[in-house]
Amino acid sequence: MKLFIQIPCLNEEQTLPAVLETIPRSIPGIDEIEILVIDDGSTDRTVEVAKAHGVTHFVRHAQNMGLARSFRDGVDYALLHGADIVVNTDGDNQYPQAQIADLVQPILENRAEIVIGDRQTRTIEHFSGFKKLMQRFGSWVASRAAGLDLPDAASGFRAYSKYSLIRLNIVTRFSYCMETIVQAGYKRIAIASVPITTNAKTRESRLFSNIWQHMFESGSAIARVYLMYRPMALFASVSAVLAICGLIPFVRYLVLLYTDSGGNHLQSLLLGLVLIITAVLSITIGVVADLTRLNRTLAEEQLDLQKLARYGD
Repeated sequence: MKLFIQIPCLNEEQTLPAVLETIPRSIPGIDEIEILVIDDGSTDRTVEVAKAHGVTHFVRHAQNMGLARSFRDGVDYALLHGADIVVNTDGDNQYPQAQIADLVQPILENRAEIVIGDRQTRTIEHFSGFKKLMQRFGSWVASRAAGLDLPDAASGFRAYSKYSLIRLNIVTRFSYCMETIVQAGYKRIAIASVPITTNAKTRESRLFSNIWQHMFESGSAIARVYLMYRPMALFASVSAVLAICGLIPFVRYLVLLYTDSGGNHLQSLLLGLVLIITAVLSITIGVVADLTRLNRTLAEEQLDLQKLARYGD
């Protein structure tokens, strides 16, 4: 059983040593542990620091490509080099590397294919009350979209089995965290959470400039993936609301006609007709989107086979 621990880095020469020095060198049930540094366009000595600490596996981007692309390229490298499990951690030393052993345990015991480290955000001192609230709300939204119950959907401290990585396809550019959760829920890939602690804050996030950007980007990723895999649920709901709203003017027209209140009240008929037509268009778009989803499912099954051929059984 080979474990790859991948560390996406953007100018992490100051914090990377603390990460590398605390990564466990042996874990029960794991035969080999390899460390992979993904240099996402660093302009400092990140790579040199990693080499000085014995790292021999690198993926390098000439310019910053973002976290999602770094994750995807790291996974490709790890699987090509025989990884059975891939753990993703951060180069800013946010996560306690000693708990990687806890993170991979559900996979080793065949209880899960993806394991997420629950940071227990309510206990993190440097998180403001508003940020804690938004983290809980974001986890709730992602959990509902995926049909799961996850306490910390935004955590980047994760372990993935080879099986799950072959079945997941990253298409967003901002962050893979929310996207993989919704995909895993749709594809019935087992996910577990394990409680973890966090280290003291070393710097501000480089993934987003403020919490509002993070909320917008994460929300967009969830909505995009949800539409890809469950379009009919959304369009059918919208169509039902529009149809109900469209019936109200018709009922009003009939009531006024019955009570002989005077006037022809054509505005009620026109409004109802517009809403009903919009409802029909919405359900039609839903049908087309659902057919696209079926084609995507078939295409992903072919892609799974190609990945199996590329990475081996």
